[in-house]
Amino acid sequence: MNINRRNFLKAAMLAGGSSFIGASKKALAEVDFANQANRCGVLTDLSRCIGCRACESACNEVNKLPEPDVPFDSDKVFEKERRTTWKALTVVNRYPNPKDKDKPIFRKVQCFHCNDPACASACLVGALKKTPEGSVIYDESVCLGCRYCMAACPFSIPAYEYSNPTTPKVVKCTMCYGRITKGQVPGCVEACPEEVHTFGKRNDLIRLAREKIIKNPGKYVDHIYGEQEVGGTSWLYLSPVPFEQVGFLTDVENKAYLNFTKGFLSVVPVVLTLWPALLGGIYIFTSSRDQKEKEELQKPKKGGTKS
Repeated sequence: MNINRRNFLKAAMLAGGSSFIGASKKALAEVDFANQANRCGVLTDLSRCIGCRACESACNEVNKLPEPDVPFDSDKVFEKERRTTWKALTVVNRYPNPKDKDKPIFRKVQCFHCNDPACASACLVGALKKTPEGSVIYDESVCLGCRYCMAACPFSIPAYEYSNPTTPKVVKCTMCYGRITKGQVPGCVEACPEEVHTFGKRNDLIRLAREKIIKNPGKYVDHIYGEQEVGGTSWLYLSPVPFEQVGFLTDVENKAYLNFTKGFLSVVPVVLTLWPALLGGIYIFTSSRDQKEKEELQKPKKGGTKS
């Protein structure tokens, strides 16, 4: 059988409905959130950060990212608030300190590694998943490029890599998953000269954060960001000022956002079933018509003269 581009498209469209239904069910089935408390995480103490960007440099090196647009030793990046990109999986932003104008507050931004990640539940093919270690990781080999994960993330963390038009992919912090599975700490944690970040079991980090709040009255806001937000996250924060003053979302739900994306996913398979079927029908109809016209043109005309 001659397999050309059109035949390939025909087969792909006809197979689209069933394959997408199976993929979306698989994505939901593989999201397993048992034993969350025993997973690892990072506690970041914003009162200690000096904005040196050593964490950015370490992240760049560990993940083999392109050179930054602004050198790591430059403070020009603090002129505007930044978000993570495919070239920078972690960024540091600067905010004014209402307690001391001469000592700004710096905040490191990266994936929060939610306990029940909305990005994973929104993914149709299970390209994103929560690991037993606590990291939310991504498998580009199965990614469709639909970017539903980007829309689902309440913190707008996943970024899309456009530099390679043949293999674009979603990019985000993995909490240095490859390192922690080898018994190492994330690169940013190891590189920080001020010990801003503490890596460990999530339960232990929450206990440590509460101890810091109790033992240092007035130093911290009496709240651990990430303990409850969006159902809890593996990346936790302590802050000396209200969290909204340093760029945190404070109007998020205290329950997992996957509860909202599940409703969306229940509709997606229907759409993805009907649309490929419709396209497949159109293709078959037009192909059949083209073939008949071709056969008619190839038939010898009646009454023609012999040479």
